[in-house]
Amino acid sequence: MTVDEFVTEVSSISLPNVFNPYRDVCSKCDHPASPILRKQNLTLFLNAVLQRSARSIWIGRDLGYRGGRRTGIALTDEFHLDALKNTLGVFGVVKTTVGNDPTKERTATEVWKLLCKINEPVFLWNAFPFHPFDIDDPLSNRRHTVEEFEYCRHLLIEIFEWLQPATIIALGADAEAAVLSIGRKCHRVRHPSHGGQSEFARAICSIYALPAAVT
Repeated sequence: MTVDEFVTEVSSISLPNVFNPYRDVCSKCDHPASPILRKQNLTLFLNAVLQRSARSIWIGRDLGYRGGRRTGIALTDEFHLDALKNTLGVFGVVKTTVGNDPTKERTATEVWKLLCKINEPVFLWNAFPFHPFDIDDPLSNRRHTVEEFEYCRHLLIEIFEWLQPATIIALGADAEAAVLSIGRKCHRVRHPSHGGQSEFARAICSIYALPAAVT
């Protein structure tokens, strides 16, 4: 499967109470071209990291409503789009939502503090690559269901077959369970949200032999 075929497959998926940023338009945050721009962002990200032969992959759980739902890129909010260029060599990504001020997300903020210190490309993805939300509250976060994960399992498998990563980081128990379910081993680290920032930073510093001072 090529990058374009993969992005087409991802953008074709529609599930109840799940926002697919590559096909859906948010009535509060988007303009009509938003999903097209997020597809472009994802394509640029995939091509750049694959071309650089990334040997590390960080897996989150789902897209957050303040992060990947808006940008189309896992573990990345609007505030850190420029960091994709400076750190991973991803050029051309754009803000896809209405308004001038970029939105920040807690998880993305902590993730990018560390990514900016690692001197190698890192691939970012989620066990469930969309934004699941509570009924009647599209700007909420919930855990994806087992059925939702199974529906998208083939996408996670495809990512690992592409990369064959030497280092796999799972952010939290749900991400770890997803990685193990497709037969891969990983380093499980504390998810950086809800008070886990320090533990997350210490674990990443240890895995990548970074100075503890970056925490």
